[in-house]
This record gives sequence, C-alpha cells and structure tokens, in this order.
Amino acid sequence: MARDEPPPRGGLTVVPGGGAPEAGAGRRAGEAEALPRRLVLLLSGPNLGALGQRQPEIYGHDTLADHVQRATWAAAEHDLAVEHVQSDYEGALVEAVLGARGRAAAIVVNPGALTHYSWALSDALACFSGPVVELHLSNPGRREHWRRRSVLSGVATGVIAGFGGEGYRLAIEAVAALLRSGAPSDARR
Repeated sequence: MARDEPPPRGGLTVVPGGGAPEAGAGRRAGEAEALPRRLVLLLSGPNLGALGQRQPEIYGHDTLADHVQRATWAAAEHDLAVEHVQSDYEGALVEAVLGARGRAAAIVVNPGALTHYSWALSDALACFSGPVVELHLSNPGRREHWRRRSVLSGVATGVIAGFGGEGYRLAIEAVAALLRSGAPSDARR
C-alpha cells in the first residue's frame, strides 16, 4: 500500500507469505526440492492499518506494509515464511490464532489496544504450542498508565517493545532463535 493511500476499512486482511521468496525459488534444474519454510503468523490488531498516518510522533511514518515487509525479509534470512493477518476485530484475530495451531511454528502479535483487555486473544494464544512474541512499536511502560498492563504477556514467550519498526526484525530474530534452540512449548508459561 502506498503511503498516501488510506488504510483498508475494517475487515480482515490476510497476506499469505507476505512477499517472501518462495521456498526453492531460483532453484536450478536437477536440484532437490527445497523443504517448505516454517511459517510465522504475524498478527496486527485494531488501528494498525492506519500506521504511517496515525500519531506518527509515537508510531513513526512507516506503514503497516513497511513493517510486514521488514518482518518478511528478516524471516527469509532464517528460512521462515510470514503470513500476515490484520483485523480491527478481536474475533478475527482469535480465529487466526486457533487456525495456526498445527500449521504455524510461531506467532508474532502486535495486538494494539487488545493488549490491555482481550482475554479472548490471551486464551487463544495460550492454546498455541509454539513461541509467541508480543510486539509493540512504542514502549507501553513509558506511556499512559492504562497502557502498562498487558493481558497477553503472561502467555507470550517474550515481549519486544519500544524499538519502533526495528521491533519487527527483532521479533523475527527472537522467533528464529527460539525455533533453532528447540525451546519447549511450555517455556513461556
């Protein structure tokens, strides 16, 4: 999405692969079929479709598409693929998490305001057996008091906050390290 285009309104945006090169792309004739890339589900919550326009003094000028691309490039470096789901609706994100069970190796979630009150999303993430990284562009601990409480942190493997767009790369790096180490699924509890 170009920076001057308005974000899509409501609904659900799913971008399979997020623009990552296909597994085995560029293979020469006779080379073995590459194994499919492990999937990382990248979730974006309410209002994140307005990034680049919404409070740039806090969230920066990069769009959500810019952040997804950053995550996709970082994932490709670790032979991972990214599937991105953005929705302004809690239920759509819960369904995406539940649909990722047995399909995705890890989840990175920038839940937006759902961070502070979505017990439904927290419960869904608790059902996921792989690493879960909670991601925030800003540092909620340095903002309004009500933003300092996360109902998701208790089920997340870890939290990356306050690094702006660089947080997307850091979250993928963390997921890659956790998957390489074979950290047990209960390491986040």
